[in-house]
Amino acid sequence: MKEVELRDDRSEDVQYDFTDYSIYIRKDFLSQYDYAAVSHWHDDIELIYILSGEMQYHINGEIVTLEQGSGVFVNSRQLHYGFSENCTESEFICIILHPLMLCSTPGMEQKYVMPLMSNLAFPFQLLTKETAWQNHILNAMQQIYAAREAPAPELQIQSLFFLIWNELYVHAPKDHAPSKQSHQLSVLKDMVGYMQKHYKEKITLDDIAAAGNVCKSKCGSLYRSYFNQTPVGYLTGYRLKKGADLLRNTDMSITEISYEVGFSGASYFTETFRKYYGCSPTRFRAV
Repeated sequence: MKEVELRDDRSEDVQYDFTDYSIYIRKDFLSQYDYAAVSHWHDDIELIYILSGEMQYHINGEIVTLEQGSGVFVNSRQLHYGFSENCTESEFICIILHPLMLCSTPGMEQKYVMPLMSNLAFPFQLLTKETAWQNHILNAMQQIYAAREAPAPELQIQSLFFLIWNELYVHAPKDHAPSKQSHQLSVLKDMVGYMQKHYKEKITLDDIAAAGNVCKSKCGSLYRSYFNQTPVGYLTGYRLKKGADLLRNTDMSITEISYEVGFSGASYFTETFRKYYGCSPTRFRAV
């Protein structure tokens, strides 16, 4: 599983491709994330384009299916991740861009950038070829990926980013009214970020709830609503994914890995791993 670096506010610290430009562009396979990426958020916008196969995409508790040739726009600071319920493969392009790249003047930022970034009625947009303006974005995403090898990639990518932003701005809903969900997401981000930062340590349900400044009952309710699992179940799954990554990429022993990812011992780690992945850690490492 790929590592997610977190900032102090629990958002993802995106590892950009260029030193002075907030641009991240990758072609990936869902299997590289064990068919379920870690739920995360960041100030940047995220664009996904499906090259082959399909995946489900989870945004703030809502799930959409992305098929070959389709994609999704995820707005700034939304909790999201891609996964496959049936562990089927999907090849996709992932583009992460910071909207402040478009802020050439204060007026541009105030009139066109911040209103879209902060539009609570526009957390994401499914993109299909059948809708002309969405197809323009899908084509621009493919051009952005190709522009990595251009003589002046930053210029080409930024010009395509302006094109994408214009389409999103024009077609975004205009209702910016705050919602109850926005507060719930803020609480959930704090709790998820706490887990992802401290998963190696002993964590109790009280600790998780305290991170979101809610009671244990509310903590459990939020995790069931947005992730369809308990807080402890989410934590266990996260630890197992970290363990799988260490099995794949290190020579650490099973015992060392079990303690490294927060389990109390090798036997419990092995038993839980087998239930989650359908095979033992040893078998997983050998495949």
